[in-house]
Amino acid sequence: MKLLSVATISLAFAALPVLADDIGPDKAMKLVQDGTIKSFEELNGVAAQLHPGAEIGNTELEQEYQRHVYEVELRDADNRKWEVKLDAANAELLSNREDHD
Repeated sequence: MKLLSVATISLAFAALPVLADDIGPDKAMKLVQDGTIKSFEELNGVAAQLHPGAEIGNTELEQEYQRHVYEVELRDADNRKWEVKLDAANAELLSNREDHD
C-alpha cells in the first residue's frame, strides 16, 4: 500500500503545471512582432516611471500562469534595488517591490 501512495504522490507532482518558464530572445522578439506583447522599450519605460532616475538592470520575460510576465530590476539613486513585474501584453503592473537580495 505504501508503494501505491508513493507512486500516486509522484504522479500528482509530475502532473502539476510549470509555474514559470523563461522565454528566449527569438521567441520574445516574435511575440513583440506579432503584437502579443508590448515592446521592451515601452515596458522598460513603464517600470522607469515607477522609480524616476533609477537605472534598469536585468530584464526577463517569463510565461507564468498563462500570461507573459516581464520582470525588470532597477537600482535607484539611494542604491536600493527594485523588482517590477508587468503583464507584457498590456503593461499592467503586477508587482513593485524592493528587492533585499
